[in-house]
Amino acid sequence: MSKFLAYLKTETFRKNLIISIISGIAFILLIFFSLRYYTRHGEGVPVPKLQGLTVEQAIELLDAQGLEYHIDSVYQMDKPPGMVVEQDPDPNTNVKMNRTIYLTIITRTAPDVGFPDIFEKTFLEARAILNNYGIKIGDTSYISDIARDRVLQAQFRGKQLNKGEQIPKGSLISLVLGDGKGASEVDLPNVVGLLLNEAIFSLKGSSLNPGMISYENVTDSTTARVIKQFPALSDSLTKVSIGSSVDLILSNEAAPVQ
Repeated sequence: MSKFLAYLKTETFRKNLIISIISGIAFILLIFFSLRYYTRHGEGVPVPKLQGLTVEQAIELLDAQGLEYHIDSVYQMDKPPGMVVEQDPDPNTNVKMNRTIYLTIITRTAPDVGFPDIFEKTFLEARAILNNYGIKIGDTSYISDIARDRVLQAQFRGKQLNKGEQIPKGSLISLVLGDGKGASEVDLPNVVGLLLNEAIFSLKGSSLNPGMISYENVTDSTTARVIKQFPALSDSLTKVSIGSSVDLILSNEAAPVQ
């Protein structure tokens, strides 16, 4: 042990130690600069900002900088077709020549979707469903129906749509809705020639009320029949408001020919 300690104090040990330290540092520097040269650290080109450009403009920029590209597509209704919406790597990232840049663009062709079942639903319900399917509502029109704002028909490019029919996502359709007035009018029955109780039964069956009842040339009211009604059924009048009153004139004489 005393000999080893004595050796540590010699000039030879100090020279060998210095040589070993210098050799280690030189080896580390050699490895560092070799790797730097091999990987060309710090060399490359910045990736241009491509988001918001058309795919043609993006490809032109990448070709000018010697970069490769790979394109995927997605569909978004609120973006113009062919526009770049995502890129990888991000803008201003330094990359080597021939590096592949991954682009995501808006597809030029909208995918088809099955038309949902919105019939007999309210307009608000139908709008929410159509929005989830990416279908837009254009014109709306109304026809006579009991329920107000109930969807009765759907049309696309002038053709009536059925549940499950395939149309492009983002399509603009038209809806035909109920106006809520379908039950406000009823057919006016013709009660001329009926006995009073028969006429009243017919009117009430049509959700109408007997109005003023009068008699002409009556000898026996039990056998009197309706000879006139107001309003009277005609070619120009076939429907009246629900709950309307119909006046009756009865007689034992035959009803005049209408």
